[in-house]
Amino acid sequence: MTSSSEPTDEGLPEMAPRLRDLRRRRGLTLEVAAQRAGLSPAHLSRLETGQRQPSLPMLLALARIYGTTVADLLGEQPAERDPVIRGRDREPMAAAGWDYHQAGNPGRAMQALRVFVPHGVQGDLVRVHPGEEWLHVVSGRLRLGLGDAVHELAAGDSAHFDSLTPHRIAAATPEGAEILFVHTLLQAPELHPVPDRRGM
Repeated sequence: MTSSSEPTDEGLPEMAPRLRDLRRRRGLTLEVAAQRAGLSPAHLSRLETGQRQPSLPMLLALARIYGTTVADLLGEQPAERDPVIRGRDREPMAAAGWDYHQAGNPGRAMQALRVFVPHGVQGDLVRVHPGEEWLHVVSGRLRLGLGDAVHELAAGDSAHFDSLTPHRIAAATPEGAEILFVHTLLQAPELHPVPDRRGM
């Protein structure tokens, strides 16, 4: 579901080198990391050099592989002690047409985001990974594919599912959709990979 019209790294100048540094710290080659994320090595390379921006599914996959959080990938500050997140204090981040608002503190087992999903972007990208996901449609309509079933959710509708079920999300209306999104953060299966410098 990658789109050839993905923008460059305007708005996310620090993400590209961070992605490369996290991969190298995990001792993963470009090829291995790309395979685990469901990307081609060339696509991951473009993400690491700022030529492409990752969508929300890509961020989730890379965060799990690198044993970190989406907030860390987005450059959010470490978790605050204050449990209240003020919307006026959080600037949105944009990537590949998606707008992300941090709705929870980084460094927690559950990662919460408020996300604007544009129409016609990343609508065919299927994801499978350990954990659970919950989403709630705030405005617009969302198309949610779970396995062979496709559900259309209107404002006020929610979904809660095991993310081992192949899934994909896309806006079903031209004006896009805004959702609240929560996912569990799980460490990548291979906790102690053998370093391989090829392809780095």
